[in-house]
Amino acid sequence: MNDKIKKFITENIDKTVRYRPDDDGTLIGLPYEYTVPCVSNNFQEIYYWDTYFTNVGMIMMGKVDYAKSNIDNMLYMVEKFGHMPNGNRTYYLNRSQPPFLSRMVRDVFEVTGDKEWLLKAYKTLVKEYAFWQSDKKAANGLNGYFGYEVKPDDPEKTLERFCVRCKLNLEDIVTDEQKHENCLAAFSIYECGWDCSSRFVDRGHHFNAIDLNALLYDFEENMAVFSEILELGEEELWRERRDLRKAKVKEIMWNEKEGLYMDFDFDKNQFSNYKTTASFYPMFVNMATKEEAESTVELLKDLEQEYGFTCGVKENCKYFQWDYPNVWAPQQFIMYKALKNYGYDEDALRVAEKYVALVEANYEETDRFWEKYDGVTGKVANPEYKTQAKVEMMGWTSGAYIALSDAVEKSKK
Repeated sequence: MNDKIKKFITENIDKTVRYRPDDDGTLIGLPYEYTVPCVSNNFQEIYYWDTYFTNVGMIMMGKVDYAKSNIDNMLYMVEKFGHMPNGNRTYYLNRSQPPFLSRMVRDVFEVTGDKEWLLKAYKTLVKEYAFWQSDKKAANGLNGYFGYEVKPDDPEKTLERFCVRCKLNLEDIVTDEQKHENCLAAFSIYECGWDCSSRFVDRGHHFNAIDLNALLYDFEENMAVFSEILELGEEELWRERRDLRKAKVKEIMWNEKEGLYMDFDFDKNQFSNYKTTASFYPMFVNMATKEEAESTVELLKDLEQEYGFTCGVKENCKYFQWDYPNVWAPQQFIMYKALKNYGYDEDALRVAEKYVALVEANYEETDRFWEKYDGVTGKVANPEYKTQAKVEMMGWTSGAYIALSDAVEKSKK
């Protein structure tokens, strides 16, 4: 790891820790310390899927207590609200984010070996899983980012910002039905974490999402492992669910023409026309076959730019912030792990090397970490959030950087 960046992370990681046990306006109080993505200004909450990548870095730094504390707060929120929300704000309660919680629990347990803690977590994870298996399951048996209640004041609060972010014309949304549909689309694209992306645009609530179904496969596998460790006798139930999902995902979400797992519009009975790094999630969770992985790896050549691997391809791109040409930390980590899982070590190392070089070059220029970079120019990507230039970005950028720089260093030994 670059010495200057190591010093930057070491000096600043403690500054991202918050302890706010009492509710305060829209902020939901949490019983334990938690980490937020930035030292100041924006993003002063704990976020669901962001925290997975942050935890990866903190565990590697030896700060397992921070990672465990983050998880304990998430388990608390599942118990209190029936699911882990997008973050600890009241306005996030109507949606979640990609379900990494079982994987976070597994990561910490593998370090601590604390079975008493694992048993408590297991019981709460059953509730988190039930949330994803209720309103977020389509008629075809697979899951998507949908199942929201639209309240009377939601359109007024939601539509203007959604239209700006997804390049839609607010004046075209006139009827109550149109307003309702677009609110559902907004909640969907926020819940998927890729806000916004050409994967879904204004139809996210009509899709089976490949990353979500892969993560739920992983959830089922992790629960089987936990049950076996705890001698609960429920591992076969979880494996049956896992195997059924794998078969359904293959049947519905494998695009034979493209040779990829892709998001599937179950209303229109067609695949998304936008190819993205989400196709690597089945490899990330070891769900893909060897042959499927071999085909998926061909996508790399369409994603690779001089300075990194973009979230999606240029074709059919609407240039949202989760599209080409942007390079985001979580996707680099997912791709690296996916490729390593299937023995594509050289490709994995190239992903790691490009991201590490990109982060380091921009740190030298700005003395900051950033949430996203431009894979074509090698510079900081145009910020969507006005105050982004004023914050010290930690969160998943630091987590991915720590993990991938470690991989690069090990490759040189």
